[in-house]
Amino acid sequence: MPRQPSPHGRTGRPPVTSRAQILAAAHLLIDRDGWEKLTIRRLAAELGIGATTLYHHIQNKEDLLVLLLNDYIDRLGRPALPEDPRERIVAAATAMHDALAAWPWAAEILTVDGFVGLLDESALWMVEAVVSGAHDRGCTAAQAVEVFRSIWYYTVGEILVRAHSVGRRPDESALTLGTSFGGLNTSRVPHLAAIGDQWAALAARDTYPRGLRALVDGLLADARAEA
Repeated sequence: MPRQPSPHGRTGRPPVTSRAQILAAAHLLIDRDGWEKLTIRRLAAELGIGATTLYHHIQNKEDLLVLLLNDYIDRLGRPALPEDPRERIVAAATAMHDALAAWPWAAEILTVDGFVGLLDESALWMVEAVVSGAHDRGCTAAQAVEVFRSIWYYTVGEILVRAHSVGRRPDESALTLGTSFGGLNTSRVPHLAAIGDQWAALAARDTYPRGLRALVDGLLADARAEA
């Protein structure tokens, strides 16, 4: 019988052989300390094994993050998608938005073009729903990809801006945070000056659903015009 490797780090735990255990520990570290602080060494210590042992399961941090994303998306409940193509696009985009809002660090990872190629087939249902909806509304393949990419940029941008607005220091200026336009020169920027201190409340409103529908309608209308 082959000899089992001796555990490293924390004692009292059996050697980890399950990918599910690794992903659960990585989830815990991210939720507790943030994804930026997730390292192979810290994950190995959390699991009570050596980093070398962990490399038998994952290649590097990027590989780990992709595994986490696929696992996270795969665990999400899939909403019933409407038959109407436009509503299907909206439903899929809303599901993307809600998933990222619950785990905004994922948006940080997926801010580069080509991220779709990192996802498993089981995690691609949101992308498929948007592309199929665009196709069923008469879009070409190129137009369908453009519809998805535009929606993705809008969605991830909204998530990142809101996520980065949380936890700012109280000594940061209100204007830096975009919370007030009080005291502006009315002759130079009259409309912003008129908004003044109302800016914070107005900018904090959740306008994603309405903006999404307007964006989808505009993209589909442009596609029809090009036909």
